[in-house]
Amino acid sequence: MQIDPPDWVLARRRAIGARIRAARNDADLTQEALGERVGIDNKTVHRIEYAVSDPSLTVLLGIAKACGIPLAELVRE
Repeated sequence: MQIDPPDWVLARRRAIGARIRAARNDADLTQEALGERVGIDNKTVHRIEYAVSDPSLTVLLGIAKACGIPLAELVRE
């Protein structure tokens, strides 16, 4: 049985996803190109950007590197 995360967690995931989407666009990368650089598929990138998926720290580090920004910028409050 899976327990739904609290509303504040979902709100933070949405905010992080929006920052990832903005960083990807600023880096002029498609979801497919970002996925290739990180080692995930474009559907996973989409799910992360729209807060459907909960990315691992390894994936977040890869996204930050691929977009050329510090990880802290993606996950800041």
